[in-house]
Amino acid sequence: MVEALKLSPVICTYPDDKYENLEIEVILPGVEKKDISFKIDENSFYVKASKEGVTYLDSYAIACPVDPEKAVAKYSNGILKVTVPYQQLLEKLVDVNVE
Repeated sequence: MVEALKLSPVICTYPDDKYENLEIEVILPGVEKKDISFKIDENSFYVKASKEGVTYLDSYAIACPVDPEKAVAKYSNGILKVTVPYQQLLEKLVDVNVE
């Protein structure tokens, strides 16, 4: 029996337009929804997903604490998208001039 190849999935994290929620996108090509495990706490998240011959898995730190109880996840076309609100809004952001 051949062991599955273990890979870190491609991840993209960014705040929404109002800086109220953290958006997490995980690229999981060819994976079925039933084969995805996603866990989150206020400072990190973990993803594991499998398809024949490949297991995607890794854990990631979150810079600004989030409210994990309010996380919402949707999976479509090989992309897991998770939206989770920040514990405190990012209201005091300061524009920095880039020279």
